[in-house]
Amino acid sequence: MGVSGYKAELIELIAKSGVLMFGDFTTKSGRQSPYFINSGYYMTGEHADLVSTYYAAIINEKLKGKFDVLFGPAYKGIPLCTLTAAALSRIYGVNAGYCFNRKEVKDHGEGGIFVGWQPKDGDRFLITEDVISAGTSVREVFPLLKGAADVSVTDMVISVDRMERGYNGKTAVEEVKEELGVTVHPMVNVIEIIEYLHNRNIDGIVYIDDDVRRKMEMYVKEYCAV
Repeated sequence: MGVSGYKAELIELIAKSGVLMFGDFTTKSGRQSPYFINSGYYMTGEHADLVSTYYAAIINEKLKGKFDVLFGPAYKGIPLCTLTAAALSRIYGVNAGYCFNRKEVKDHGEGGIFVGWQPKDGDRFLITEDVISAGTSVREVFPLLKGAADVSVTDMVISVDRMERGYNGKTAVEEVKEELGVTVHPMVNVIEIIEYLHNRNIDGIVYIDDDVRRKMEMYVKEYCAV
């Protein structure tokens, strides 16, 4: 499986930045996972610049001309939508709106739940999120956007697809498509991460050796759709 370009650069970044962690983690579903992905570990200007560049690249590649506004679900989606909007403007000349939600409705000042672009009839929203596991965040924000105006929400871009099946045997990506009509576009998936990092020396470190690969593939075999 060949991984190159921004996909390879993203995988190296999540490894070097600590966003991709290895150990024993409990997921929201209660499963014990040998790896975890936490975009909260992006913490420098360089990280922010690189990540937004990769999001802009996949959006320009797959969704050019198909959206008006980037939407980032609170909280991790907030920097993703704002930084990506800036990257799209700087690199590709695309002047998209950006918007994110508050967790609580503001009861003073201008009030409201949305910050940035205010949804209006006819707007085409593109959701930017870090990872999809159970699809909880998109299920929460979808009715907020649809309830604010007559908008379309047909696509979502994420950095990593864990490819995990829910209890109904379908993946979160499949469920979101069937339930909400939202197509998820991942930059990379867990299989690509395993294949790319396995025994690869990156700045003197091998992040996925034979033992880690074995544990990850056991998890994938039991819980993921491949």
